[in-house]
This record gives sequence, structure tokens and C-alpha cells, in this order.
Amino acid sequence: MSDVNHTGGISRRTLVKSTALGSLALVAGGVSLPFGLRSAAAAVQQAMQPTADKTVWGACSVNCGSRCALRLHVRDDEVYWVETDNTGDDIYGNHQVRACLRGRSMRRRINHPDRLNYPMKRVGKRGEGKFERISWDEALNTIAQNLKGVVEKYGNEAVYINYSSGIVGGNITRSSPSASLVARLMSLYGGFLGQYGTYSTAQIACAMPYTYGSNEGNSTSDIENSQLVVMFGNNPAETRMSGGGITWFLEQARERSNARMIVIDPRYTDTAAGREDEWVPIRPGTDAALVAGLAWVLISENMVDQPFLDKYCVGYDEKTLPAGAPANSHYKAYILGQGDDGIAKTPQWAAQITGIPAEKIVQLAREIGRAKPAYICQGWGPQRQANGELTSRAIAMLPILTGNVGINGGNSGARESTYTLTIERMPVPENPVKTQISCFSWTDAIARGEEMTATRDGVRGKDKLDVPIKFIWNYAGNAITNQHSDINKTHDILQDESKCEMIVVIENFMTSSAKYADILLPDLMTLEQEDIIPNDYAGNMGYLIFIQPATSPKFERKPIYWILSEVAKRLSPDLHQRFTEGRTQEEWLKYLYAKMLAKDPLLPSYDELKKMGIYKRKDPNGHFVAYKKFRDDPEANPLKTPSGKIEIYSSKLAEIAANWELAKDEVISPLPVYASTFEGWDSADRKQFPLQLFGFHYKARTHSTYDNIDVLKAACRQEVWLNPIDAQKRGIANGDMVRVFNGRGEVRIAAKVTPRIMPGVSAMGQGAWHNADMTGDRVDHGACVNTLTTHRPSPLAKGNPQHTNLVQIEKV
Repeated sequence: MSDVNHTGGISRRTLVKSTALGSLALVAGGVSLPFGLRSAAAAVQQAMQPTADKTVWGACSVNCGSRCALRLHVRDDEVYWVETDNTGDDIYGNHQVRACLRGRSMRRRINHPDRLNYPMKRVGKRGEGKFERISWDEALNTIAQNLKGVVEKYGNEAVYINYSSGIVGGNITRSSPSASLVARLMSLYGGFLGQYGTYSTAQIACAMPYTYGSNEGNSTSDIENSQLVVMFGNNPAETRMSGGGITWFLEQARERSNARMIVIDPRYTDTAAGREDEWVPIRPGTDAALVAGLAWVLISENMVDQPFLDKYCVGYDEKTLPAGAPANSHYKAYILGQGDDGIAKTPQWAAQITGIPAEKIVQLAREIGRAKPAYICQGWGPQRQANGELTSRAIAMLPILTGNVGINGGNSGARESTYTLTIERMPVPENPVKTQISCFSWTDAIARGEEMTATRDGVRGKDKLDVPIKFIWNYAGNAITNQHSDINKTHDILQDESKCEMIVVIENFMTSSAKYADILLPDLMTLEQEDIIPNDYAGNMGYLIFIQPATSPKFERKPIYWILSEVAKRLSPDLHQRFTEGRTQEEWLKYLYAKMLAKDPLLPSYDELKKMGIYKRKDPNGHFVAYKKFRDDPEANPLKTPSGKIEIYSSKLAEIAANWELAKDEVISPLPVYASTFEGWDSADRKQFPLQLFGFHYKARTHSTYDNIDVLKAACRQEVWLNPIDAQKRGIANGDMVRVFNGRGEVRIAAKVTPRIMPGVSAMGQGAWHNADMTGDRVDHGACVNTLTTHRPSPLAKGNPQHTNLVQIEKV
């Protein structure tokens, strides 16, 4: 290999080829050369003839909610062309899993000149991005020695595996949850501080089980049985836009049913554009108020399904209140103004909060009440608010009130579900450390770990943390800074090396988070090693993709299994044996697939799947219907709630609300009520920062993955959305550079002035790589929304409220 810089470079072979081909280009361009030189050129051309092309199956396995097949054309050990799935006949349930432009740009990602090539250690301050190349031996020895030292001095609770989702799905190469292979190593080495929740779904995943006992929704394909589709903040056309996602099923299902579709969102998204029958813009964080206004109409006009509420639910009215609940604490009393607050949740009341006209709320309620069946669902944007748990349970009230739960064409109010095939992952032993924190609270656990308690900070497994985080593993994730909140505050915490003593990052690129590594290791991409991944959100078709190595490993990049096996070896020979169980990565894959075959004999053999590349199967049951068994026979199939029924009033939440330490503006309620939030539409802070700001999942990226791909950045530039009314007040024209700022930081970004966002609200695509001089003004020229987002967690889930922010925008 030729000498290269520490983060990128090209191989010697590529350099020789490009030089020779450049000379040949002169010949091809008509430059007259002496005969001898022409002969030499002909000889070089013959010598440079490529080896036989090959096509291998791969996949885009990033965390967008899709998992799409790729066919990688390889020549001379380099990917030169990427196609997508060409199998299937596009019959519903056997369609081609076509990748979007993100996956199709994989050649640019795998061949990117800025890929990490060698192990490195930090030589500047954390965040400066100053590193020097070291050997693998030095890197692995350093990690093992520091890990041993931290465990000996502080105990295993001081070791933390940071939240990541850059690689999802695989049997072996999987970063979520808790970087499975790292979790396996640490569980065998005495344990680690655990985590719960995700940055994407903490509030809804926590809240819905209080209503249903779980968080299930009907499959997207079941929309073909619906008359009406109502989507709260659900944007699959951008987040899951490929053939491996749900957009294709959404289109097919609506075509079959001719269902009317209403999109409720502050932004006129690509899911709405050209597909919706109606767009209803709403202020961020006020969905629960809209639901309350709709419920007032449904109840007042006798459009609720009273027999369903009586038979299947707890807490709708006085006669179904659980024992011990105060009188008049039921949902009907809350809506009609007969509860503690004495406020009737009329459409006029809801209109003042949501910004939706009262007459529109009445019309929407009547449409929902009359449509049978109706498919009401929510994306994960509405719950990513400071009151997100209440929002999730509130939206679920619409199918509950109208009896659309547990039937074909209906839904639970949750996000859509999907059919998947059997998958076996690398086994992770039980973690000996039982303590857990919210995955969003790890910087608190560094800065004030010993102060964190169960009732104030959501510590699980014990009353309080005993030690702060001292050692962090970060595999395939950009949540050390970029995808975390309040980047400037996070930077200050991480720069103090007396707090967290060691950060190990295993990555493909020098991401914003990788700059905070003490030891930085170059990982192979999933496309460069064997693995099997299943579909995620793909309607009523499940599939498996057998990823084959597209190229040999380049430079000194190593697979995650090898890296952790070597760390285990340095910790102890016994640990190495227990970690590997004597198997290579390929042997593990065969072993895990054999377990899959034992559970699902209809799967092809290992060798057959490897040859096929992709295996597909339609859901034999047609569609998945959430809580159907409960609806058919609630006595025989009770829900996993304390009562076994749908709990509109949750006694467990009432107990938590009474015992947890909550700030005055934090609300945990047994009912799915509306509560205003800090930095919300009615906050006093709007005098200084008058615009609500939220981030959205952008089609140019999957979270922060692909942000360094030039063609995607050019096609979808980073912009802040601003309504023309707000832009005119500020003298801002479309395309102007603006400063977006609040008390936490400032970004510079181009303005997108458009009526596709409601007045008083701004938005920008999340995931752009943070780019600021952290020793100077800290102004972020990469336009990462998390420069501006709050790090104050939600009350119940202690989850990510990154859509609850106020900012000001000014022309630069």
C-alpha cells in the first residue's frame, strides 16, 4: 500500500491504474505518438485489462426503516456500479425491493476517499479531530488496559455502550441495540451500565403499553380494507421511501381500497404531496389537544362506539373507572369539562392551541366518526416532544372511541406493523449489571452520575447510580454529539477528561462523534463481510438478504467480530474462548442460520440463500391485525395491562405521577390529556425566540449516514423551512443565508421559504454533520439541528424531546 493520510487515500493499485489509463486517454484523444510509444501504450492497455467482473448481493442496512437489496458490480476488487433488486414480479407481496437513491449511492460510500484506514489515537483535545496513526497492537492493548483499570477502580457500572443504530438488522454486524457484539463481550466480562429506550421511539414505546400492554399496529397492507386513513406526523415517503419500506405498500393498499387519506403535520411532507386528499397543518406538540377537540365532537354527537368502550376498556366513563380512582377522573369527564380542570375540550378550545380552525376540527371529527373502518396511525415525530408520552396515548384514543381496534382496516393508533421472517442474532448473555439509564441521559450520567435517582432521573434497577460513566464504547453511531442534543453542552462535558476517562469509537468515517474518540478504529462496512439481514418495515412481505463481501478488506480495516475477539484475548484467554466459542465469523453465521432453519423449515438452505441473494415470502395470514385475538375473545386473550383491558385510565400511571419527582411544567397523567410544554407554542420564551423548530428525517440521509455523499448533498441541500409570512417579517428571501439561534447555539443555513410549513414554525432536516470551530465562536456551518435542541428529557420515558425547541431566525 502507498503512504496515505490517516483518514483517507487511495491504494497503490488504483494510483497505477489511473496513471496508465490517463496516458492511454492521450492516445484515445488523437494525440500522435511515435510507433514505439504506441506499442508501449498498447502493451499497457493489454496489461490493464480488468479481471472478470462479478456481481454480489449486498444491502443498504442503515436505520431508515427499510432494508434494501443491492447488486454490486465489482471489477479489480472495487465496486464500480450498483443496481438494486431484480427479482420478484411486483405482485402484491412479491415485489422488487428497490433501493432508493441513498442505497444506490453505496459505491460512493464504500469507495469514499475519506474512509478511515488505520487505528488511531487522539493527540489533541477531544473534539479537535487531531489523531496519529498507531498499530492494531497498540490500539487493542490500550483499550484492554483502560477497560481493566476502569472496572478495577469503579466497577462494571462505570462502563457504558452508547446508543447507536448505524448498522441494523444483521446476524453479526449489528449496532442496535447496545452494539450487540460489544454487549456480548461486556456481559461476559462482568457487565455494563444498561440503557433503555431509543432516540427514535422512547416516548411511544414507553407510553403505549400503559394503554394496550404493548405497542402494536395493523400492517400497512391492511389499509386495503380501510375507508379512511388518518396519519399523524407519519412521513414514510421520505423516511421509508424505497421498495423495502412501506411507501410502496401504502400506495398499493390505498389503490385497492380507494381510501381517503388525511395527513396531519406541521409540514406538507412528501408523503402528503400528491397523495393526500387533505393536509391539516398543526402546531408541533399540540396533537393531543386536537384529539381532545375531536373527542368532544364524537362524544357530543353520539358517534362513539359505546358497546366497545363498555366491553373492552377501563376508564372511559364512571362505570368503567378502576377501583381507587377518584370520582369523575374518567376520560369523558375530562373531555366534557366535568373533571378537575373544569375546561370543556371544545373545537374552539382546541383551535386556539393547535392553530386548526374549529370548523375544520368538527368536520374532521365527523369524518372519523362515520368512516368504518378507519386506519388511524402516527409516526414517531409527534412523540418526539416534551409531552410525547401523552401525545402517543391521546392519538390512540381516536380508534378506541370509534371501535376501530382489533379489526381489519382499523388500527390501534400506533405506527404500522409489518411481517418479518425468523432471525437469530449473536447471543448476548444476561447483563450481570442490572442498573439502566435512559439512552438519552448518558451525558448526565457522566456529569452528575452519582446524583441520578430512580424517581427523578428514571434510573432503573436500583434507587440511584453509584458511579458516573468512565468508559464508553461507541460502535457505528454518531450520537456522541451529532445525533445527541445541545452539542455545545455535550462538548464541554466530554472535554473534561477527569470525568469520562476513555472513549472508544469504531467507525467508517471521521464523523462529528468520532472526533471525540480517544482510540479510533476503522471498521469494515457490512458490504465487505458476510451477514444475513431481514426486512424491517415492508408490509405483508418478509425477506432475507444474504450479504456477500463485495471486496477484500482494504488498508487496515477490520470487522467488528475480529476487533472484539482481539480485545477479549487481551483481557483473558478464558474470555476469548467464551466470546468466540471457538467459531469464526463465518462459522457463527452458519450456526445462527441453522437455528433459523430449525424454527422455520420453509427457509432455503444456507447455500441456497447465499446463491439466491434474496428470499421473499408473503404473510400467509394476509394482514396483521393488532389485538385481533383480544377483540375476538377478551376473556381468553387479555391484554398485558393490569386489568387485561384497554386502559384509558391507567392506575399505574396515577401511582407514578404521585411518587415521582416532577418539575412544575412536567405532566404524567393516568389519562391521555393534553399538556403544554417548555419551549412550546404558548411559552413565555417566544418573546425572545418566536419560532418553534423541529427536525425531520431527510431523504438525503438516514439520520447522519450518507451526509458525506456529494451527489445526495447536491440533490437535497440542507435548508431551514420558513413560511412566507415569517420570512417577510424578517426580510428573508428563498435561498438567503440565515442564522438560526437560541440560548444553546447557532447554525448558518440557507432558507427555504415555502407555504409547505405553517406560520410560526420552522424545520430543518436532522442528521447534517456538525461543523463548528469549538475553540472560537462555535457557530455551526454544517447546520446540525442538534446544535439547537434541548437536552431536557420527557417526564415518563426520560426520552428525546428534540422537536420541542424555540429559535429566532435572522438574515446573515
